[in-house]
Amino acid sequence: MNLTQGDAAPDFTAPTDSAGTATLSAMKGGAVIVYFYPKDNTPGCTTEAIAFRDLKKDFAEAGARVIGVSKDTVKKHDNFIAKHDLNFTLVSDQSGEICDAFGVWVEKNLYGRKYMGIERSTFLIDKLGVIQDVWRKVRVKNHVEKVLDAAKALS
Repeated sequence: MNLTQGDAAPDFTAPTDSAGTATLSAMKGGAVIVYFYPKDNTPGCTTEAIAFRDLKKDFAEAGARVIGVSKDTVKKHDNFIAKHDLNFTLVSDQSGEICDAFGVWVEKNLYGRKYMGIERSTFLIDKLGVIQDVWRKVRVKNHVEKVLDAAKALS
């Protein structure tokens, strides 16, 4: 599935850090940034998470909350949050259902080796649950600032 601007965001309920759960449809009423990343505690993923952490107040002022999604376990998320003092929710999608619904579980190619993995992607979802912006094949540098600008324009 290739979600684009104007599509309804697929709903999900999944386990989060600290043994909680998150349901996307329960977050209607404010913008939600759902960003998908390959793996906790890897260089690019850590840099991206820290950037979201550092701008959390700015996202809140724009009326948006941030949720990170990977296939890592809740325990790995808890460790990642503690190690980097992250201040937003991380969802564990071990089954891959959320990744499939958002179309981010894709074939990748590294040095001629093909494998399946998460395509680093971000979705800006409005207060009604409609996707307003999509970033795929994200390059981490300056990405979070671009997402913040889009969230501010939405508010």
